[in-house]
Amino acid sequence: MVKFGNLVFHYRNFLFPVFYAMLFIPSPPIFSNYVIAIILGLVIAFKGEAIRGITIGLVYIIRAGRQRRIYAEGLFTNGIYAHCRNPLYIGNILILLGLGVVANSLIFVVICVPLFIFLYQAIVIAEEDFLQGKFGDAYIEFKSSSNRWFPRLKGLVSTVREMRFNWKRVFIEEYNSTYLWMTGAVLLIMRNYRLREGSEAFEIMLPYFVALLVLLLLCYFLIRYLKKSGRWKG
Repeated sequence: MVKFGNLVFHYRNFLFPVFYAMLFIPSPPIFSNYVIAIILGLVIAFKGEAIRGITIGLVYIIRAGRQRRIYAEGLFTNGIYAHCRNPLYIGNILILLGLGVVANSLIFVVICVPLFIFLYQAIVIAEEDFLQGKFGDAYIEFKSSSNRWFPRLKGLVSTVREMRFNWKRVFIEEYNSTYLWMTGAVLLIMRNYRLREGSEAFEIMLPYFVALLVLLLLCYFLIRYLKKSGRWKG
């Protein structure tokens, strides 16, 4: 599994966009009422984004990869990591699950989401092997006090209160991925609205959908400008 996890990590930037594309594949619906699917899916996705935001806002994250191989300069054991070793991955899984529900795609939720989780599990096992080899007893001790997937809730509120939250860092680190998944959600909603309500109703709503897409794009470029110009620093 370690070798497979390293392989998945190496090609993760090519594999995961495939899941994004599969959201748009026709599928039997989960709910007969697509509005319920949209609301529930967005709630799940925003919970995933909230987990990512809290994690990044509390602890500075140096991306654990170099030349598409698992790598880490240091061992993160504080912040959310004191309660769960892979909070960012949990956030990603929830975002993808949420998008699958927004798409109202039974195939995606039943097949693609479990496959996505399996691939992440392989990556995590490979990362743990690397970290244990590099940090030895310190990582073994960390593993014994922090769960791999399910967060330890005891003391979580105190952890958040005791640390300084850097909201600018959240925007800087998350603007790209957030733009992508939120744009995907809008496109999925547009598709389902047209399928369920018909072309005439869709044409009436189209300017509002376009305006939302433009707003997301403007927010993307604004945050990108603030980051690249140095006005915002994490």
